[in-house]
Amino acid sequence: MVASVAVLSDIHGVLPALDAVLAEPDVAAADVVVLCGDHAAGPLPAQTLDRLSALGDRARWVRGNADRELVTLAGGGTTTIPDPIAPWAAAQLRPDQVRLLAELPLAVTLDVDGLGEVLFCHATPRDDEEVVLVDSPLSRWAEVLSGVTAETVVCGHTHMPFVRLADRTRIVNPGSVGMPYGTTGAHWALLGPGVELRRTPYDTTKAAEVLATSGYGGIEEWTDYFVRNPASDAEALRVFTPRARGTSAT
Repeated sequence: MVASVAVLSDIHGVLPALDAVLAEPDVAAADVVVLCGDHAAGPLPAQTLDRLSALGDRARWVRGNADRELVTLAGGGTTTIPDPIAPWAAAQLRPDQVRLLAELPLAVTLDVDGLGEVLFCHATPRDDEEVVLVDSPLSRWAEVLSGVTAETVVCGHTHMPFVRLADRTRIVNPGSVGMPYGTTGAHWALLGPGVELRRTPYDTTKAAEVLATSGYGGIEEWTDYFVRNPASDAEALRVFTPRARGTSAT
């Protein structure tokens, strides 16, 4: 059993946001840091993976859809990722980093003090890119959680933090460290013995200066949209809601 878990999801290669979260005392003191996917698809992918790898055995990694897609792109394949930074990011990765992403599991489970069995995934326990939201109906949650016995399920993917119950299963979304929707700052969660959604403010102007060194041609526009002026939760929900109505894994 672990006493405390810091959950970081959807970092997307935004190293200044990651560094701000890693500097948090509760993250430094956590027994385990769970990384819930979409680690590197962004402006500083190799540097971000190196920083995460430095966590060593404290880190538990989960595969996100963007991680899987980076592996495909690095191998010469194609994907349907709408963000043009993804092919560029894939080209920045070293072979060992591509192997790291290729070997990540879909989910991990930990026994957390005060919470019992906790399942950590990126999108849902069965799929790394299907969408469920805080206001998805119980029937939809029952569908994506079919066969899950964990008392708590932690998922990312939609970049919007929330905690809710779905027929006695606690659902936690920590939000996004690097590409938040709704507000600026780096979002994460602390588990054990309860559940706390956290937000770490950081200097986005200084972050933009760091990201500008990436070499990505569209970095100014990318940073302005995803770091300095992120989309509102209402805008994000308008995009995600049609995708959250599916009846099977995608």
